[in-house]
Amino acid sequence: MRAKLSYALTAAVLVVYFVLVGSRGVLLIEIGTPLTVTFGVAVLILPVIGVWFLWKNTQFVRRANALAAELDAEGGLPVDELKRTPSGRVDRDSADEVFARRKAETEAAPDDWRTWFRLAIAYHDARDTPRARKAMQRAIALHDGKQPEAA
Repeated sequence: MRAKLSYALTAAVLVVYFVLVGSRGVLLIEIGTPLTVTFGVAVLILPVIGVWFLWKNTQFVRRANALAAELDAEGGLPVDELKRTPSGRVDRDSADEVFARRKAETEAAPDDWRTWFRLAIAYHDARDTPRARKAMQRAIALHDGKQPEAA
């Protein structure tokens, strides 16, 4: 729940920022000189890109959460079996061990979105966020019946 609140707060702050930046772009355009109109249009592009990125990221998070709920209903969510340091951080060797098992599981069933979901969690635990995101995207694509891009 804490992560959802953090995400919602961050998204709200970004939307306020996009509105403020967009209003400055409009003000620049209203001045009407070629230079300010050019800058105004350039400034308006930033919130458009930001809104698009926020929308795509929100879709990704919602779809990943839906997969997690479905997997949980099936009883297939991975159990947190990672060892932790006294400070609470995941022990690297433990994460590597779980990752190796998840990778083998995924190689054995490459068309099963569940194995890709669990692999994404293992990547995340190993602090490899880009690969975690790609594995989760593949899980979503497989779940939706789409042919995922080659990894």
